[in-house]
Amino acid sequence: MVEVTLICVGKLKEAFYKDACAEYAKRLGAYCQLKVLELAEQRKGDAPSKAEIDAALLREAEAIRKAVPRGAALIALCVEGREMSSEALSETLTRMALTSQKLCFVIGSSDGLHESVKAQAVLRLSMSPMTFPHHLARVMVLEQLYRAFSIMNGGRYHK
Repeated sequence: MVEVTLICVGKLKEAFYKDACAEYAKRLGAYCQLKVLELAEQRKGDAPSKAEIDAALLREAEAIRKAVPRGAALIALCVEGREMSSEALSETLTRMALTSQKLCFVIGSSDGLHESVKAQAVLRLSMSPMTFPHHLARVMVLEQLYRAFSIMNGGRYHK
């Protein structure tokens, strides 16, 4: 069974996000071994400078690199990443799972991901050119993972 790790910078606070994530995590249990890791978002001032943001992103990148499972294919969620349909994502994950039984998705903080994390990724994936709160992105990624695995296995969820 494929191991999927979802690394998220920042904690979920709202119950409705937690409930949605829990539902998709439960559904994914039929298709993969899912592990969701929450890493602390680095604190910054109210009006942080670019240098302060860059330093925070670098500290977050160090924590992310330590959390990525050894041998995992890293997929970075970022706005400049590649957009793809659910079917294309399913096909991509199928190919990745053939070469690596471990997949690791990373969602950055409200300031995104450090360039070094993106450079390490085998895939930069964009959910949309629109901007979403990173907490909602977690729900969206879990839903799309469930949809992709459902497509792979001939399930009825995807219509």
